[in-house]
Amino acid sequence: MHLLQQLVQIPSVNPDNAAADQAGVTHEKAMADFVANWLEDIGASVTLEEIHPRRPNLIARFAPLDGRPRILLGPHLDTVGVENMTIEPFSGKIEDGKIWGRGASDTKGPMAAMLAGLKANKEILKDLPVAVDFIGFMGEEACQHGSKDFAQKHSKDYEFAIVGEPTSMQVVYTTKGSLWATIEATGISAHASQPQLGDNAIIKLSQALVVLQKELAMRLEGFDHEILGFSTMNIGMISGGSAPNIVPNKASAQIDIRQAPSLAAAGGALNLLRETIHDLRLPLTIRDAHENPPMETDVDHKYIRMLRGIDACTGVTGAPWFSDAAHLAAAGLPSICLGPGSIDQAHTKDEFIELARLEEGEKFFSAFIRSLK
Repeated sequence: MHLLQQLVQIPSVNPDNAAADQAGVTHEKAMADFVANWLEDIGASVTLEEIHPRRPNLIARFAPLDGRPRILLGPHLDTVGVENMTIEPFSGKIEDGKIWGRGASDTKGPMAAMLAGLKANKEILKDLPVAVDFIGFMGEEACQHGSKDFAQKHSKDYEFAIVGEPTSMQVVYTTKGSLWATIEATGISAHASQPQLGDNAIIKLSQALVVLQKELAMRLEGFDHEILGFSTMNIGMISGGSAPNIVPNKASAQIDIRQAPSLAAAGGALNLLRETIHDLRLPLTIRDAHENPPMETDVDHKYIRMLRGIDACTGVTGAPWFSDAAHLAAAGLPSICLGPGSIDQAHTKDEFIELARLEEGEKFFSAFIRSLK
């Protein structure tokens, strides 16, 4: 409980977030330093690998790289921003049987539960036949640079990854991938008193988006999953123009496509988007496309069976959201998401985690580590 309060009180907002420039935000470095000191106090050897300036991954080992099997517990160090929150975001206050503040659910609650499980077993961690490392990933809330870098450099050292996310202690073995992209239309500027002399990019974009949304939604529904449902698209932001008295020569929209594993296997969301724009002859170009893979780990994996054996209430499920686990899995490391707290509280204006759920998570991870003996 006290540990989670301390974690929430560190304002580790992802600096790529729009609200990250507020006073007092320290990004991932302060979080990494605190957790590193905490882990060293219970016997870990800690390395901070800087991915971007002042934004490291944290790698903590209790046993050397000596050839024994290894698994990792891996939450992320950052949070989303705090704009429009209705509570003090970094208070970590305890009230009504809950701890409140940004990250309490996503994902400092799962982090605290994992850390507590390690501390409860600190006397045996060095000698376990399966080594357990703790990895703190930077940058999960935007672009996942931390897990991408770690997957490239270190995934070969591990045989399983448990990524900390608020899953209500259910094993999330499959998730959708994502595509974020900007779609742009161009036109010709003119004085608003003579709009016929120009070519309005906002109108072109708006009309094209209506057609694209209708056609692409139908195509996406053809790529579904028995747990995740079908692939989807959302138009989340739109911008264009510079003044009301100027015909705009440029307009853009940002979209988010969530792709089921079957779409990724068929070439991916970006290819489907390109094909649809081409087939419909829409006056659109794509830029700044950022595609993330879906994840699907074998539900019969031995570590998933072990996790399910810890608590009869722990089952397997899927989630439409995206996490660091997908990048680890894409690199060949079987991965799942697991942790206390509800995803319904993630990123909310009054984020919290129930103390009872946090305690359940602590006991679960402690029991899991003991089961590796």
